[in-house]
Amino acid sequence: MGQNNSVTNFARHLRVYTDVNRRSNENILEFGDINDVKRVITVNAPQQVKFISNRISTSKYSILTFLPKFLFEQFRKYSNIFFLCIAVLQQIPGVSPTGRYTTAVPLLIILCCAAIKEIIEDFKRHIQDGAVNNRRILIYRYGNWLYSKWMNVKVGDIIKVTDKEYFPADLILLSSSEPHSICYIHTSNLDGETNLKVRQTSHIISSLQLKDLQGIIECELPNRHLYEFSGTLKLENIPHAIPLGSDQILLRGSQLKNTGWIYGLAIYSGQETKLMMNSSSVPFKRTNVEQITNNQILLLLFLLLILCLFSTLASELWNSKNRVGHWYLGLTKISDNSATTVPNHFGYTFLTFFILFNNLIPISLQITVDLVKFIQAYFINWDRDMYDEESDIPANARTSNLNEELGQVKYIFSDKTGTLTKNVMLFKQCSIAGIMYGSGNVERFNDFQLMQNLTNHRTGDQIREFLTLLATCHTVVPEQKTDSLAGVTYQASSPDETALVAALKEMNVIFYRRTPNAVAINFRGQDEVYQILNVLEFSSDRKRMSVIVQCPDGQLKLFCKGADSVIIQLLAADDPIAEITTQHLESFAKDGLRTLCVASRVISPDEYNSWNELYRQASIAINNRAELVANAAEQIENNLHLIGATGIEDKLQDQVAESISMLHKAGIKIWVLTGDKKETAINIGYSCKLLSDQLLNLTLDEDSIEDTRRQLREHCSSFGESLGKDNLTSLVIEGNTLKFALSPSCRQDFLDLAISCKSVICCRVSPKQKAEVVELVKRSTDAITLAIGDGANDVGMIQTAHVGVGIMGREGVQAACASDYSIGQFRFLTKLLFVHGVWSYRRLCKVLLYSFYKNICLYVMELWFALHNGFSGQILFERWTIAIYNVLFTAAPPMALGLLDRCCSAETMMRFPAMYKMSQNKSDFNIKVFWTWCLNAIYHSIILYFMSYAMLRHAGLESDAWTLLTHVAIWGSIGSWFLFLAVYSNFWPTIPLAPEMRGMSKYVFSSMYFWFGLLLIPFTALMADIIYNCLQRTLYKTLMQEVQEKELANQDVYDLVMSRQTSTVARVAERLALLKSVFVRTRTPKMVDTTARPYHGFAFSQEEDGVVPQDQLIRNYDTSILKPAGL
Repeated sequence: MGQNNSVTNFARHLRVYTDVNRRSNENILEFGDINDVKRVITVNAPQQVKFISNRISTSKYSILTFLPKFLFEQFRKYSNIFFLCIAVLQQIPGVSPTGRYTTAVPLLIILCCAAIKEIIEDFKRHIQDGAVNNRRILIYRYGNWLYSKWMNVKVGDIIKVTDKEYFPADLILLSSSEPHSICYIHTSNLDGETNLKVRQTSHIISSLQLKDLQGIIECELPNRHLYEFSGTLKLENIPHAIPLGSDQILLRGSQLKNTGWIYGLAIYSGQETKLMMNSSSVPFKRTNVEQITNNQILLLLFLLLILCLFSTLASELWNSKNRVGHWYLGLTKISDNSATTVPNHFGYTFLTFFILFNNLIPISLQITVDLVKFIQAYFINWDRDMYDEESDIPANARTSNLNEELGQVKYIFSDKTGTLTKNVMLFKQCSIAGIMYGSGNVERFNDFQLMQNLTNHRTGDQIREFLTLLATCHTVVPEQKTDSLAGVTYQASSPDETALVAALKEMNVIFYRRTPNAVAINFRGQDEVYQILNVLEFSSDRKRMSVIVQCPDGQLKLFCKGADSVIIQLLAADDPIAEITTQHLESFAKDGLRTLCVASRVISPDEYNSWNELYRQASIAINNRAELVANAAEQIENNLHLIGATGIEDKLQDQVAESISMLHKAGIKIWVLTGDKKETAINIGYSCKLLSDQLLNLTLDEDSIEDTRRQLREHCSSFGESLGKDNLTSLVIEGNTLKFALSPSCRQDFLDLAISCKSVICCRVSPKQKAEVVELVKRSTDAITLAIGDGANDVGMIQTAHVGVGIMGREGVQAACASDYSIGQFRFLTKLLFVHGVWSYRRLCKVLLYSFYKNICLYVMELWFALHNGFSGQILFERWTIAIYNVLFTAAPPMALGLLDRCCSAETMMRFPAMYKMSQNKSDFNIKVFWTWCLNAIYHSIILYFMSYAMLRHAGLESDAWTLLTHVAIWGSIGSWFLFLAVYSNFWPTIPLAPEMRGMSKYVFSSMYFWFGLLLIPFTALMADIIYNCLQRTLYKTLMQEVQEKELANQDVYDLVMSRQTSTVARVAERLALLKSVFVRTRTPKMVDTTARPYHGFAFSQEEDGVVPQDQLIRNYDTSILKPAGL
């Protein structure tokens, strides 16, 4: 079968294992003392310990935890705590002037409505969790393969996973369909890396052998370290313990790729998997607007206490002065000889006023805000412009609590793989012998001219050499599922290499067979076999890969491909096409393509034999083997002849570059946090316009904390007064350097440097580091942060940021399940922010301000009434009339503002992203705006009370968009009072309620003073507002107001918006010129990382230092032999 037996593989593992515990067969299954520092799992036998289930949950609540968690969340809001206290105080007999239940009943209704909203939103999370938990998988139980759900997987189960399936738990690899039990896994869901990784272990050919598999696995306890694992496998029929490490573990969230099947044994399940242990529980997020509101409520509460104390003291003073003159009020007790003062309870009087004035803080505020947000979330869900037809995924607001935060975002933290890119590589262009082929503007490579030149051009030999090199110099493994060569498919750890051989196949140059020592290609109908003599592996340091082959004619050649920065230096002097190829490479780079240079040389047999002996000695060296092998490779990789170059597109998602440009225009800074290599990340940065040659591009790649600190401080000092401001600068930082930069001694310098840059790219970043970076910016700045990603490795930063957005359907649903909002593609983020975010923010600000305004306006009148009733605590309004003030009379206007109002059309907001800055600056809701509205409410209350009328129409002046429903809400709320008065004043005695209101409508409606006041008083109260609005819109008009007027006049707003941006652009450009001159003057040898020329991202993304070296990997395969079926 072309595979070693199990004992051979076990022996190979034993050679690299330094601490082997030898036991006899009869002692292997003796557990001994099992302490709490390891996990013991039995194979094909019941477990001695009960492990947790494989069911996962990303929801906030369960049936048991809903009530305590919900109440905790609700009573974090100061307003709810306040009204709970009021409801309790109202139960004290003789204290409440408004009855015992006028606060308790509305509060209970509000909490019930909030509970229903939370249940509906969390139910969606349970549905998505159920979709994951109910996936199907093959489990080996009781001697048979059974299909079962993911949530039924148990520790100790043997599982069969087939190609392109995800692993349901953390598994130990037992066997696979590939030679030597190799398998390929895709881990971008965990670490963001796009290349496939190789895992290998001893093999079991068929399920028949599983019946006899008996033993135990001892391994470390569950932990969150993705790249670390240690354990041992002890089998009854093997005398030695077999070491297990990270090269044998298959983590939940990873995907099996390019491998027919694998057998794996579950060692960690559910919440104990490394994936879930790197995820945190769903956080309770509070918006910036909510925090400001809570603080102002506390201040209002303080003012309420002062007002109550003042009223109580005034009551005492009035009683002491009028106890004799107003004897009929019972303020004195008259006896035969004297009159004594009736004892008064200061505390009771204080509580009376506290209850009387309590609605200065509107009890309906929270339910109004929650209902508005809830419906706003459905506006997001119903937006057809954010529906992804390709994946059939609409936008989904998984929570409605953060809608307004979408309109204030200053920093976006984005994943790369699956978020910005599709992780699909396409061969787009090439340069051969100084001639460019293909175009970066077309979807597929057009090979017509190339094929013509192959047969009818002087460069035909070079073209053949070019195609042959690409068909032989790689680590791709072919799989021929049919007799036809057209059915050949490819598997490889590098998606770039897969793209190259797939493109060759389209040109009828087909790589179709690999054996341990040769590769076979069909060159346009002619079979050719090339003997693979040596493989000089790729690494990030070498940035190239070479193979030495023996051609069909017996000639020895070295084929080399790699980054242009390396290959150009290895060329023979005066290479004729080096200059023109370099120009083509720059053209490829400008199109955002990943480039490779390809070169070759002929090797004489004597030279090869001499070098091969040197290489063999280096390969078996005990000390410094890697360095010696690299030096040996350099001795043969010289005097190369340049053949050409390739351009591969790492395909971006639709309109990513345009979306990032729009976000930049909106004043949003974008940070890309990826687990991929620096070269790959930089290349994508250029492709999506995060990086460009017009920016000052800085990189940080240091090996120690001291160097990192020094470099950070040098950069910060070079910025001078521009530090912390908007600059046309970008920063790229490696993960190891980021670890130093996040240390306490460097953190502030790193933050100062990073926030001074327009774009930041962090490479080789772990999921934990992603969350740490977001947390640093979130806590150290006053800006709103948003994190977007699609993989499980993005969950930490999504949950840490103020707002988390998940991309659905690219790398599973883990990120979407943990997010606040989910969308189908990155491009939908622009409308989510620019339209729904701005609209929701401005609408909610008006709802909050109007809610406080109307209550302060009404209840301060109780204070003015107290001047006339001797501060007795009597109420101005009938108790149930005032109880439904917020529910009926003034319920519709804030709803109309919160749902129907809009500052500008969606088309205008999308066309001019710069308008987003107005909401980003939090100008619509802050302490100044809040107290301006409060003072205005007090002013209106004075006019309304002293002119004897309590009707208000203020919401109409604050609406930017008058729709039919807006008219119904404003005028309907006024009409509702007339209807209520007509009905309510006739309740008694038919309904024993409000006898004092009997016949009130008759007297009110028949009074000429009432009708005269109805016209005069609102006009008088609103006159100041009208004058202010007129002056403001005439003399100090905002950009938003000017755009509104242009839209109403059906005029184009382009010139207007552009004129407002010119001065800002000029200032930033001037600052860039100054910074470039500073960095050029202060550059030191260590600062060569300031990019001064176009960057060519090279097309290599292979796993380095993997379990199987690249040379051994390709020599393990003999594709002419059938693979085991794994039945």
